[in-house]
Amino acid sequence: MEDGENSGGTFDGSYNKLIYKEDFSEDDHTLLSSQQVSMSMVRPESLLNHHKLITVSLVVLAVVLLAVDIGLGVYYKNLTDGQYTADISNELAKLQASYNTAIQSRDEAKRQLAIEISEQQLTNWEIEHQRVRTETYKKLADKIRMEISTLKSHIPMIKEGCRHCLPGWFFMNSVCYYLPFSDAISRKSWHDGRQFCKNQGGDLAVIDSREKHMAISGLINSNQDPYTSIGYSGFWIGLTDVEEEGTWKWLDGTRLTEGYWNDYEPNNQGNEDCAAAYPRSNPFKSWNDAPCNHDLKWICQSAPRSAR
Repeated sequence: MEDGENSGGTFDGSYNKLIYKEDFSEDDHTLLSSQQVSMSMVRPESLLNHHKLITVSLVVLAVVLLAVDIGLGVYYKNLTDGQYTADISNELAKLQASYNTAIQSRDEAKRQLAIEISEQQLTNWEIEHQRVRTETYKKLADKIRMEISTLKSHIPMIKEGCRHCLPGWFFMNSVCYYLPFSDAISRKSWHDGRQFCKNQGGDLAVIDSREKHMAISGLINSNQDPYTSIGYSGFWIGLTDVEEEGTWKWLDGTRLTEGYWNDYEPNNQGNEDCAAAYPRSNPFKSWNDAPCNHDLKWICQSAPRSAR
């Protein structure tokens, strides 16, 4: 038994000792002995190679499985990416179609708005045109009403004028007056207006009393043309300072004692030596001095027929 322990190693000796301590039968002893012989016949190098082969096989199998898994992952990813890309393309196509529709609607709205703005501008112009026409007609109606009122107020003067004055003259304060209100009669200089009066047997008006001034001022205001500027609405009267600047005299040589000058008049701007009466709301500020060669209307006066 000692030789067996030395040749078989520690494992075999221990194993034999264990066997001997048990109560085995002869058959069991025979089987056990055969197993010992089989195990002792397997070399450690073969076991190591077998384990390496199994390990390598498992590694190769793991690599193959990993490759298959990666391939499946890549395939699935490509499959899902393609589907995702297709979905995005479809959505982009829908969005592009909606955008194109919105652009067309916007352009159509712009065109419609431009048409509406053009029509609105035309309407505004027409409204402005009608407004101007309405104002013109209103002014014309006011002028006609004023002329009717003036003519009515002139009827007594005309009746008296027909008895005491030349046709077209007014009889006021026992004096005949002529005022060319019609625009068909051209304006004249102070000297030409005076000559017209002389040709009719009179002269430019001498307004030497408040009563005469108020009557003539009312006549001028009631016949004022609203479309004529104030600079051309004056009427020459028989008052001048041509002989001595600042000394105003009537044509009969009488010096002016009470004038009805406008504010800051007379001012002799541009050699203004002749006086004119203008239509103003305040009759006490109706006179201006003006250049004698300026063209204005004029006021003639003459004695009534009964006094001739």
